[in-house]
Amino acid sequence: MVRSPLTPEQRAAGKRLGARLRAARGDRRPDEVARAAAISPETLRKIETGRLATPAFTTVAALASVLGIPLDELARIALPNLGLQRTG
Repeated sequence: MVRSPLTPEQRAAGKRLGARLRAARGDRRPDEVARAAAISPETLRKIETGRLATPAFTTVAALASVLGIPLDELARIALPNLGLQRTG
């Protein structure tokens, strides 16, 4: 199966998501956060830099849990045009 190229909007959303996760990580070491989320440090680096613009939901959920970010906040960052309302 060949994956369709990402749209400019998907790439921009990936960069916003990555920037928010990076900010939430703060001074914590990437390998520490990656280990806690059960992903590789390389995957975390790709997400934070926007090179992995559409990470799996389970990966995003694990990072949100480790970093203390509500999933609805990440959804609003990644999908701003949907007008999602805060739920919690």
